Amino acid sequence: MNTTDPQAAKRGRDEINLQLNETEREIMQVIRDFARNEVKPRAAEIDATAKFPEDLVKKMGELGLMGLPLPEEYGGLGQSYILFALMIEELCAACATTGLVPDVNISLGAEPILMFGTEEQKQRWLPQMCSGEKLGALAITEPGAGSDAAGIKTTAVRDGDEYVINGSKVFITLGGVAETYVTSTVTNPELKDKHRHMTDFVVEKGTPGLSFGQPMHKMGITGSPTVEVFYDNVRVPVSHRLGEEGDGFKITMDTLDAGRIGVAAQAVGIARSALEDCLEYATQRKQFGSAITSFEGIQFMLADMATAIDAARLLTLRAAYLHNQGLPCARESSMAKLFAGDTAMKVTTDALQIFGGYGYIKEYPAERHMRDAKITQIYEGTQQIQRLVIARDLLKKLRA
Repeated sequence: MNTTDPQAAKRGRDEINLQLNETEREIMQVIRDFARNEVKPRAAEIDATAKFPEDLVKKMGELGLMGLPLPEEYGGLGQSYILFALMIEELCAACATTGLVPDVNISLGAEPILMFGTEEQKQRWLPQMCSGEKLGALAITEPGAGSDAAGIKTTAVRDGDEYVINGSKVFITLGGVAETYVTSTVTNPELKDKHRHMTDFVVEKGTPGLSFGQPMHKMGITGSPTVEVFYDNVRVPVSHRLGEEGDGFKITMDTLDAGRIGVAAQAVGIARSALEDCLEYATQRKQFGSAITSFEGIQFMLADMATAIDAARLLTLRAAYLHNQGLPCARESSMAKLFAGDTAMKVTTDALQIFGGYGYIKEYPAERHMRDAKITQIYEGTQQIQRLVIARDLLKKLRA
């Protein structure tokens, strides 16, 4: 599609095709079998032990899932972002921790390199990410800069053919287990426009001066390490810079536009799993001599849950389709992430209510789904930030 043609772009938005072809259906069946037979039986154990599922990640690499939407010339499967979203949903329905790994590796680790890297950079880093041999991560958030991405303080000072990076990052998903970190820095702090002082670099694990804190104890997705990352006179060559100096804010925002699709898919998967567990339980649980599914109050809750999940999935797949077509999708991905995150929290809360007292104990999965769901309202931009993105885009189009 020629995205520079306004009419072609409009057709791309109006004529959305979500139909999977035969190859895609076959791949989805492989994903579904893997998720249900190998991932789901491990979910409770991963949550309880907070242990990174290294063996499952290796298997996902062997299946090609770690690079599913990435081009074949870099070791990926060259599949659509729609299939990517469906994959993340399926994996997260089985285990939110496990599904998060390919999501971060692809949408936050590989995508910025794919979108903004040189051919040499793509050849250097993407094949190992696609195989799952070396994972990628994104390092933006700092203790004083979360929602305000342009407020980062980590600096990169040019020194000949190298940059010297100093600072720290916090809440970095896959920190310590990932091998490459797309790192946002400040290279021109004297500029008044904070959006032009950022520059991104790919920093490799093992570089002198790069270190990691201990994994944080989290409410949910416990098997995925989240750590602080420290940069103490970390030297990286100019060849590790993504784009030019000052391109960092655009790289970060475009990365997050795509990354929010993965978070939305994660939220849909968690919510779907909660509903499926709830349906199974509610058909067996009896009160007043009947299964609780015979009560309208329960039926209405189930109907609302199913409707919201379907709506969240369609918003997510629309955003995935637009991204796949190379069309701007900031508003659509924010809508998907906003609605899907809120849906996941509402559905898992209602599911736990239907489980009653059993939902509150760890023997049943309801409380795990609720804990896993909460993060989808926080990372990749809080729900409040999503509303800002959506509103500003609406107003910008109004003024145009």
